[in-house]
Amino acid sequence: MKELVEMIAKALVDHPDEVVVIETVKDGDTHLELKVAESDMGKVIGKQGRIARAIRTVVKAAGMKTDERIIIDIV
Repeated sequence: MKELVEMIAKALVDHPDEVVVIETVKDGDTHLELKVAESDMGKVIGKQGRIARAIRTVVKAAGMKTDERIIIDIV
């Protein structure tokens, strides 16, 4: 899942070299922390959080194949 989030984020931002995804597992849930450049934050979040919600939806759907619960935090 880490690679999926990283690929989507790099396609959206102006500074793809600054995209970092940190994966941790807590209580059986996978937590992904997405870090982007300050100037790219709006592109990843989108108006009213629509892009962030879409990223979460895609990753949630991909996680259902493997019965994983995935939580994404944008930092």
